[in-house]
Amino acid sequence: MAKTISLPFENDICEMENLLSNLETRSGKNHPAEEEIRRIRKELVALKRLRYGNLSAWETVMVSRHSDRPQFMDYSRLAFEDFTELHGDRAFGDDRALRCGLVRIGETKLMLMGHQKGKTLAERRECMYGCAHPEGYRKAIRCMKFAEKFKLPVVCLIDTPGAFPGIGSEERGIAQLIADALKEMALLDTPIICVVIGEGGSGGALGIGIGDRIAMLEHSYYSVISPEGCAGILWKTANEETKPKAAEALRLTSKHCMKLRVIDEVLPEPLGGAHRDHKEMAGTMKAFILRSIRELKQLRGGLLVEKRYEKFRRMGEFLETTV
Repeated sequence: MAKTISLPFENDICEMENLLSNLETRSGKNHPAEEEIRRIRKELVALKRLRYGNLSAWETVMVSRHSDRPQFMDYSRLAFEDFTELHGDRAFGDDRALRCGLVRIGETKLMLMGHQKGKTLAERRECMYGCAHPEGYRKAIRCMKFAEKFKLPVVCLIDTPGAFPGIGSEERGIAQLIADALKEMALLDTPIICVVIGEGGSGGALGIGIGDRIAMLEHSYYSVISPEGCAGILWKTANEETKPKAAEALRLTSKHCMKLRVIDEVLPEPLGGAHRDHKEMAGTMKAFILRSIRELKQLRGGLLVEKRYEKFRRMGEFLETTV
């Protein structure tokens, strides 16, 4: 059994996994410990189901940021075939935090784009931990229009704490580029499927988040601001007391977003989180994408854009009064 980095709330789970791994390594067939191994396996499954079925909002944020959680490039290999990356925005450079490329699932050809955080320290620095610059969104817009021209569905995998907040990013117009991306996606005459695979933070996530079908992985989050940012604004400090309070107040989990009609579907993760079984999670996502494409291909003659508009107009609850 592969060892994973333990989160603060799952130390007992990791201890049980290590005990099970040691017993399985030492025992053979018909070994006296076989009965003990079966008992521990059952207890481990029950404990994971109980713990992961009742995560707090802050615990969900921690799972969404797990270093072993599958990222964009993992899914490009596990859920899709023949990923061919498209580079550059034809204006400034090639942003490595926001990747775009052509893929296929069987005979279905797609335009795939999404945030990549990186695995090693060098990759994370190159990708700015998944925080895209203006050129990333300009590249995404270019690839979306390419997809529209050739009638390719667009799939967006969202995993970012937010757009890059540096001086260079601001000078090159990050807010304007995100706004342009929102406009272009709202009017794009081809199916758009969005999946929040980890962090869905602020405008950086929304910049590729206007879709006909929007899903979240079970233990991901989608929010206007990170819990740390919210805590810093409300309580002037982000510590172990204020971050969980902010996460709860933001209503950022998949259950909250489903209830608020921000998303259309929650994709169940393998027991213990997507980081414990990349292939199973990729298979679940692949099935959702194929089903969504089949449904959306029925909408023609401007109906697709019209339905997308109505979908976002219905989000949220409003109280209108006259003075």
